[in-house]
Amino acid sequence: MKFLPWIALALVVGYMLLARRGDVSGADARRLVEQGATLLDVRTPGEFAAGHLPGAVNIPVQSLPARLGEVPKDRPVVVYCRSGQRSGSAARQLKQAGFGAVHDLGAMSRW
Repeated sequence: MKFLPWIALALVVGYMLLARRGDVSGADARRLVEQGATLLDVRTPGEFAAGHLPGAVNIPVQSLPARLGEVPKDRPVVVYCRSGQRSGSAARQLKQAGFGAVHDLGAMSRW
């Protein structure tokens, strides 16, 4: 029983590290964007205004379902946010909406 808090902590830390990771490396994300992929920042407008990756389009994750028409379906999409949580959610939403080539960078810092 006294190890239970440590196990719980290890699971939380592991989850956080995986969430930040995304499914595409920073180098691969940059290459995709250079080749024409849409770079989608799913943070809030305030976060976006405070700083974002060059060429990124801002559609907050909570607005994404209503704004899917603003994301081109004919090219890959690279999604990012601050920590990787929202980008993971956005990537799942895009895939469920029929977007074929969706890449989750995860945390913006991985760029």
